[in-house]
Amino acid sequence: MVTERLVLVAATLVLAAVGLLPVAAMLKETLIADGRFSLEAYRALLASGDHLALLMSHSLQLAFLTASLATLIGVPLGVLLGKTDLPWRSALTLVLAAPLLIPSYVLAVAWLSMVGRTGLLGGILPEAWSREIGSAFFGLFGCTFVLAAAFMPIATLLTIAFLRNINPELENAGRLVSGWLGVLARITLPVVAPAIVFAAVLIFLLSLGEIGVPMYLRFPVYPVETLTQFAAFYDLRAATVTAAPLLLVTLAVLGLQNRLHKRVLQLGRQTPRGEAVPITLGIWRLPLFALVLAFAAVVVAVPLGALAVQSFSVDAYALAFARAGDSILRSLAFGAAGASLLAVLGFFWGYLAERRTLFLWWTNEWIALLLLALPGSVIGIGLISLWNTKATSFIYASPAILILGYLAQYAILPTRVVAASLHAVPRSLEQAAWLSGAGWIATLRLIVAPLARRGLVAAWLISFVFALRDVAISIVVYPPGADTLPVRILTLMANGAPSVIAALCIILIAVTLLPLAAAGLWLKFGVARP
Repeated sequence: MVTERLVLVAATLVLAAVGLLPVAAMLKETLIADGRFSLEAYRALLASGDHLALLMSHSLQLAFLTASLATLIGVPLGVLLGKTDLPWRSALTLVLAAPLLIPSYVLAVAWLSMVGRTGLLGGILPEAWSREIGSAFFGLFGCTFVLAAAFMPIATLLTIAFLRNINPELENAGRLVSGWLGVLARITLPVVAPAIVFAAVLIFLLSLGEIGVPMYLRFPVYPVETLTQFAAFYDLRAATVTAAPLLLVTLAVLGLQNRLHKRVLQLGRQTPRGEAVPITLGIWRLPLFALVLAFAAVVVAVPLGALAVQSFSVDAYALAFARAGDSILRSLAFGAAGASLLAVLGFFWGYLAERRTLFLWWTNEWIALLLLALPGSVIGIGLISLWNTKATSFIYASPAILILGYLAQYAILPTRVVAASLHAVPRSLEQAAWLSGAGWIATLRLIVAPLARRGLVAAWLISFVFALRDVAISIVVYPPGADTLPVRILTLMANGAPSVIAALCIILIAVTLLPLAAAGLWLKFGVARP
């Protein structure tokens, strides 16, 4: 249909314009000086090579260690939660996925409220021990630990998702000649290897662009240099040039795993060959359950509980609301606006990814995946390079630039959720509607969207959560006087009282979880059932 092609092409162009034009504008800014082509900015960058090389080595080291640790822990957890008869698998999966819902630096605050000199352990352990533990947590060790805990759910969830795609006939055949350990080693894990490698690559790239945790734990990394050039020295050109190597590293890493890309795009397409073959743990069921439960408590419950205890004061919350009440409202408004646009556009992006009605159907997802992998600071600098002109100041000086950043960085989330949801909607229903004379838009509105509404609700919620927790883009592009709650918390950490910072982090967690709880109740009581 002509209408279908036009709308889907327009949706693709919107994504390219929102995501790729800022990057192109950033690169142009580095190559043009006084209206002429020039490499002088890059020569200046190379001239300060020792300092920047040290920062880049720190970033690469942190990213590698984080990706390695998160993958080594996350994959076995994914197998236990997605393949075995472990008790309470769904509840444990939700608990272990919780770190993805909050800014990673909140976990750093939570852990310092536990192991810091003024934390809970500080009042129990000898002062020398407490001082030693607190000091060790600052730097590479603490950053790696916190980021691995924050990004480990990516490896776990991708492993669980890919386990659903395994042909059970392969595993059944393997069990004829080997036990489950042999089947896992020779069949299951090799089949899900694309998910494992992709998870490691994604965690590597997300850690490479991380700003909040290294800033809080005082570990100098390369992305902070970009932020410093812009926020401290107001030197947009220097910030732009400094951001360019991060773009090159991201493209290089994504290029190395390009062969895995098509396999990753199939997430959510379960095998039609039958139910997955579960692993019966037998006598190991309760010991492994206790081990996973203890791990979830240590990684999630204990630090967040310590954060809640440190904030347990009426005065702390009163002061927190007084200092950041406006930021809370702005975060909710910006997050809702960004999530709504992402859900609407994501419906068309997901439709194209699932139905593949255009020749270059994969373009959307490739662009969206690239934008997710790019450090938020790079996207933010690109947005400023594109929109900081006299003609477009109405966007540059308004929250619109922040919403555009959300659209760019998080486009892959609603795209994948909607595509997985549309996989359950038979194409034959659309064809029947067309034969009855309905147009493509009417078919989407009356048939496809209602049947996929659970997926649309999930797409909105996931987009809202990630927009609400965003730090890297927000801290670069937010207009004066329009900072979000995560940015306000990060800026108050330098001189704010620990109890107030803890209270603000608890407020941020509550604001994030409340919509998810409301949606869960809505779905549970059948409001969204088709």
